[in-house]
Amino acid sequence: MRTRLKRSACGRPLRPAALSGLKVSVVVPVMNERRTLPYVLREVRKLTLPPPEIIVVANGSTDGSDELAHALGVNVIRFAEPLGHDVGRSVGARHATGDIILFVDGDMRIAASQLRPFIAAVAKGTDVALNRYLGPVRSKYPHPVVVAKHALNAALGRADLRGASLTTVPHALSRRALNAIGADSLCVPPKALAMAVIFGLRVQAVHLVNVAPLNPVRRARTQGGDPLAALIVGDHLEAMQWLTEQTDERGRHTDLTRKRNMVR
Repeated sequence: MRTRLKRSACGRPLRPAALSGLKVSVVVPVMNERRTLPYVLREVRKLTLPPPEIIVVANGSTDGSDELAHALGVNVIRFAEPLGHDVGRSVGARHATGDIILFVDGDMRIAASQLRPFIAAVAKGTDVALNRYLGPVRSKYPHPVVVAKHALNAALGRADLRGASLTTVPHALSRRALNAIGADSLCVPPKALAMAVIFGLRVQAVHLVNVAPLNPVRRARTQGGDPLAALIVGDHLEAMQWLTEQTDERGRHTDLTRKRNMVR
């Protein structure tokens, strides 16, 4: 079931009454994003009244992104070396004190009106509020990451989610969800999603933000192909492995009429 939100919930800052008194934290991983960071932080500040807790995780930045964030008055966690893909979200989640934790990226300019539906959905009972963005699915040869997202959701018995994933921002978690799956699990978003589903949390794709035109193109310039795509597909395989370890070798899917014992 999709969470339906009134237009006013997207257009005005969410107040304590609309949030049932819940505190909001926003985690913003940053690596050399000084150009887009002011816009991102400005929009994040518009989300709620009073403004949410904002945690910028600056990992390996060399362009002064961390100093800029500090000058703009938000909490900054600094690392001299790059943490690697998705680790910044995990670090930020560990330090967040809110009841609702929203995750955005420092290089994506997304208006506050497009972020509020994720917060509102969690305030109304959703534990994991996902972006409904599916990736390019109308293709003769779909991207391996798109296939991996759909395959994992089908294996989890949540084909209704299609390609919605914790790999894609923006998304939001309830404190209940974060406590259940642990901040460390966010280093591997597909595994975190699998944990949320198997643990019985309420997972919903609540709002569409088309991040395709917002995502900087990072093409590998080596013969090895796209290392980030390979990493994300590997994350989904890790999630599949976790699923079978927690359930059975078929992830709770039946063998139908197959009689394997006849060939043993």
